[in-house]
Amino acid sequence: MSPDVDLTVPKPGRHALRDRLLALDSRLFEIAAERNWPFAEPVLPRLSRSANHGVLWFATAAAVAATRTPRARRAAARGLASLALASLTINTLGKRSVRRPRPLLDPVPVVRHLKRQPITTSFPSGHAASAAAFATGVALESPSWGAVVAPVAFSVAMSRVYTGVHFPSDVLAGAALGAGAAFAVRALVPTRAQTGPPPRPRAEAPALPGGEGLVVVANRASGSAERMRVLHRELPEAELVECEPGEVKAELAKAAARARALGVCGGDGTVNAAADVALRHGLPLAVLPGGTLNHFAHDLSVEDGRGIGRAVREGEAVRVDVGRFTSGDLEGVFLNTLSLGVYPELVRERERWSHRIGAWPAEVLAVLRVLRTDRHPLRVELRGETHPLWLLFVGNCLYHRLALTPGRRTDLADGQLDVRVVHGGRHPALRLLSAALAGPLTRSPAHAEARVSRLRLKGIAAGTPLAYDGEVTDVAGEMTVEKLPEALTVYRPLP
Repeated sequence: MSPDVDLTVPKPGRHALRDRLLALDSRLFEIAAERNWPFAEPVLPRLSRSANHGVLWFATAAAVAATRTPRARRAAARGLASLALASLTINTLGKRSVRRPRPLLDPVPVVRHLKRQPITTSFPSGHAASAAAFATGVALESPSWGAVVAPVAFSVAMSRVYTGVHFPSDVLAGAALGAGAAFAVRALVPTRAQTGPPPRPRAEAPALPGGEGLVVVANRASGSAERMRVLHRELPEAELVECEPGEVKAELAKAAARARALGVCGGDGTVNAAADVALRHGLPLAVLPGGTLNHFAHDLSVEDGRGIGRAVREGEAVRVDVGRFTSGDLEGVFLNTLSLGVYPELVRERERWSHRIGAWPAEVLAVLRVLRTDRHPLRVELRGETHPLWLLFVGNCLYHRLALTPGRRTDLADGQLDVRVVHGGRHPALRLLSAALAGPLTRSPAHAEARVSRLRLKGIAAGTPLAYDGEVTDVAGEMTVEKLPEALTVYRPLP
């Protein structure tokens, strides 16, 4: 490998201010080399090497994401995206714009030297840029995790001066570029705090300082134990009831009879059942995410027991829309989505195999089996005409796209149903992918979109599966889907 420094390029002419700054930079480097850094010798050279090629930050991101909290996963992803942008900028522009040689190692004690000296140009520091980009990206999404990562990032940046491979100005410039990259990523992809739903329409809900009057039903299968312990610390007077999945609906009905406010901890299906009970009893609902996806809680900007505990203590609440569907004697509500066609078929196939071969293999097998067939899983009558469809998706409020799939909602009380259909035809996998790639286009050969407050379907074949908030049932004949605007009061920590 050849160095980036071109020694044949003549040095620039003298410039008084620049020369003084470079002299100051060199002097600071020499001072750092002369000083004894307590406890640094066994740590900083190893830390500097571990950050080569971003290895340290990939490992840190994996550790943060392993905590399995949504905010931690988002923080890890944002940190890596910021690091990628910073590295791209440094390697394509920074290093080749200012071809500054590395410092001479003479003043630096040999014990500090890296085993392999870098041969790229010195300005700016790529390690400092990556460290600052990752730490800043994490902090923008999760300040608490940012506080954990920041000391490590600072140590990595300082290690570059300690080991003698960078001047102080190289590190400062790299850190500034890294932080700028993190803010650029935030401008392209806003953080959850920036895109949270508006704090309206505010609702009247009882303030329960210690949680007295709140009864929380938790689905034990959703891994809710730790979340319930956090909630108990926040609301020690609340009544907490843990039960098996089959007992959830009965326990919710019992809780509603004695509660001033109803609480629920579980996934989207459990929250759906709680919302149905809260609507029928006219109770405010407190949602503590406890399942795998938790779409409603996250779109509501509720992520843990601390946030919902504060909302209950202060009586902070908003009103949200609810979707309702009826088909013959069947009636139900949904907070997130309702769908007919490929997706319910996929869920049903997955459930058939998951207990035999495991969740992820069952998911893959279900996709292959459903998309391999040329049988349209859905035929419905719209405006007097029968249409073959691969998918009919109905969202409770507008879903903003994120990559190829519907993303999240920024308004949970917009009074609209977000309706999307994928037309029938051959090659379902290709049609579904084309519909996803069409993005915000309102119409394409593969799909169409509409915003309505009421939807009526006819001619649904007997035994057609319907998925709503993760639950699956069968419908037939005629089905009506409509909005219940601002029907449900939910606790939500307000800004």
